[in-house]
Amino acid sequence: MSSTTTSTASMTDMDDADARIERLARKRAGAKLGWYIHATVYVAVNLLLVLLAASGGRHWAIYPALGWGLGLAIHGLTVFLATGGGGLHERLVQQERNRLASQRDAW
Repeated sequence: MSSTTTSTASMTDMDDADARIERLARKRAGAKLGWYIHATVYVAVNLLLVLLAASGGRHWAIYPALGWGLGLAIHGLTVFLATGGGGLHERLVQQERNRLASQRDAW
């Protein structure tokens, strides 16, 4: 009876661990995807600002680009230093699953 109880308990623990890994993998992949979206919007908006500034013969567009660029850099550092890597959302989720599963096996 104790071996069945132990086996059932370990299966439940593994299911809980897999669920935690899945949640964490999706969270990390979402953070990376969020940074890619942030970077895309940054480039698009700043290109528009440069075009507007150039049409008026001014160079003011550098100021919002520098300020926002600093924010984008900080965002990137927090995302990629905390999670380590990049790619499309599903590939990111799979990478995080694999990474977290291997960490669990090392315990």
